[in-house]
Amino acid sequence: MAEQTSTGRRVAFFGGSFDPPHLGHLAVARAAQAALGLDTVLFAPVGAQPLKPLGSSASYEDRLALTRLAIAGDRDFAVSLADAPKASGAPNYTLDTLQDLREDLPRGSALFCLMGADSFFSLRRWHGAAEIPFVAPLIVASRPGQLLEGLKAALPEGLTMGSAATEDKIVSGVEIRSCVLRNPAGQTTPFYILPGLNVEISASDIRAGIRATIDGQDGCQGFLPEAVFESIRSRGLYR
Repeated sequence: MAEQTSTGRRVAFFGGSFDPPHLGHLAVARAAQAALGLDTVLFAPVGAQPLKPLGSSASYEDRLALTRLAIAGDRDFAVSLADAPKASGAPNYTLDTLQDLREDLPRGSALFCLMGADSFFSLRRWHGAAEIPFVAPLIVASRPGQLLEGLKAALPEGLTMGSAATEDKIVSGVEIRSCVLRNPAGQTTPFYILPGLNVEISASDIRAGIRATIDGQDGCQGFLPEAVFESIRSRGLYR
């Protein structure tokens, strides 16, 4: 499941291209860890994302290596191979990955699915989208000013959102809003929103910035961990 064994019983799966992993990813993971008392956040670079038929700019092996560097030294983070490329070449579906992860975790563990707002707004297009929150409750890192109505409108077909019994609160300096999702069968699952994250980082802009920085301009300052940038430069990526 992970290169580093998951410690504790509250685990969040954080999947994505990580092309490259940047400080925005780390900020989202740290906020979720603090707000929900997560023991481990699993960073899982995806092998073949169904919604990106052209694939990622860097290879899976390179993105995996960069992700290792990005989280190095943080004992609450681990790299996961759960979304590694399949031998068959089939796409990686988050629903399948989460189901496998949940089976692998110790009895009594809680599995969450962490994602940024951009990923959430594409959720309707995911395979088995309406099932995903019931396998692993969603933690969505929103941005200041994003309205709850917009999130409701982006829910997979058939799901509705309501208020949870618990009030909104601030934990370790991170605002957290608790809601409940309901499916047509009447089943409910928690839904968590982190509405105060001002993370305006575009991976495509970072890749362009990397090219500019390597060419002698200051194009990606403050967006990448230093070790990640140095590895990108040494590997000749994103040129």
